[in-house]
Amino acid sequence: MSTSPAPIRVLICDDHRVITEGVRVLLRGADGIECVGEAHSGVAALQLLDHLHADVLLCDLDMPEMDGFQLLERARAKHPVLKAIVLSMHDEPALVRRAMEAGANGYLVKSAGGDEVVLAIREAHAGRTHFGSGVMQGLIKEGARVQQGGALLKDLSEREVEVLAALAEGLGNKEIGERLFISPRTVDTHRTNLMRKLDVHNVAGLVRIAIKAGLVR
Repeated sequence: MSTSPAPIRVLICDDHRVITEGVRVLLRGADGIECVGEAHSGVAALQLLDHLHADVLLCDLDMPEMDGFQLLERARAKHPVLKAIVLSMHDEPALVRRAMEAGANGYLVKSAGGDEVVLAIREAHAGRTHFGSGVMQGLIKEGARVQQGGALLKDLSEREVEVLAALAEGLGNKEIGERLFISPRTVDTHRTNLMRKLDVHNVAGLVRIAIKAGLVR
């Protein structure tokens, strides 16, 4: 006689009760998934993880006392087999990357549908990474921008890229020299070389290229 596999045990952590209660209701209707606890701070989530033996942590990033990044790092360090998914209102690629570096196995925005939340939990539990559709589009766009920026800067030296970024910040030769530990005259030489290599004739043109290449926002 075959037995059903144990349900995926999920702990939800968000400082807004409407979110934790809504996700709990959602998971109640999902086969093979069980909500074993709710926490409203990272500190409380860590305490619960010591007792609940959760398989997947579903957490926000913006929380008091301990933010989601700190929670991810500490939870994964203490419970290495734990899987974690971020459910956040933010979809910026830089935050997604930081969350993954902190130990997240997936990332969803709070506009995600219930089916996508359930899918992300199943995927994370199976050892796979899952990005929500909106998050994935942002990562693809950023990847294209970085690739384009790399093409624009491919003929520049590392020092020239540093000078270009500093010029785009509005720094003068003296300030750039102090930052990079080079003389103002050397900065001026780099600026002349940048204009020649990038085929522009003034600092404004260099700034436009720096922005296009993603060196500044």
